[in-house]
Amino acid sequence: MGKGGGCFPSKNRAPSIVESDPDPAEIPVINDNHSIPIEQITPPVEIRKLRIFIVFYSMYGHVESLARNIKEGVEEIEGVEGVLFRVPETLSAETLATMRVPVKGEDIPEISAEELVEADGLLFGFPTRYGCMSAQMKAFFDSTGGLWREQKLAGVPAGFFVSTGTQGGGQETTAWTAITQLAHHGMLYVPIGYTFGAGMFKMDSIRGGSPYGAGVFSGDGTREPSQREFELAQHQGKYMAMIVKRFESHSSQ
Repeated sequence: MGKGGGCFPSKNRAPSIVESDPDPAEIPVINDNHSIPIEQITPPVEIRKLRIFIVFYSMYGHVESLARNIKEGVEEIEGVEGVLFRVPETLSAETLATMRVPVKGEDIPEISAEELVEADGLLFGFPTRYGCMSAQMKAFFDSTGGLWREQKLAGVPAGFFVSTGTQGGGQETTAWTAITQLAHHGMLYVPIGYTFGAGMFKMDSIRGGSPYGAGVFSGDGTREPSQREFELAQHQGKYMAMIVKRFESHSSQ
């Protein structure tokens, strides 16, 4: 995982250089009555934001809507950035057209397995297929064998968010059965538990999501996510960002 550095602005300021000036490397810089060769001055260190990759597959847009809200939540935490990625499609254009799947926008790029190592944290989103992740997401995980052999993702915090068609369709089992992917890579699974507070207990409306992560009910594909489902997704993003930031702080000490 990358480590951000602190920014150390220098009070030293070298004099302006004109044609008659000596070699810049020989110009002394005055700092508290001490002369310091200019080549010994440490330049300011650029602070790198921690990055959480939000990697998802979405057929009709429900998982994508959660992903966008998760990104909003991630970026509520200072110094952390959420980056959206799609996994490659495995169905043909003809099949997708027959299923009336909307054309995907070009604002979110596809990710390759090798790019995962650039993340400080990972959140994977996918719809369910018989209580497990969709074939597209499974195919993507299957492509990470090279990373698995070298355990390049070991120690990286990761979590899930899901979409199911019905209330009994796998809001928990879809995430639960996906944990095996993280375990073989040595990643650190980060569920949200009941950190969403009272929103996890309200029974006045239908709401996807579970202690395993945010979720949405898609119905026959036409149901729109509820405001509470969006709020839970934003919470998961914020929560994950805090975990990644805390983890990075401890690992850099």
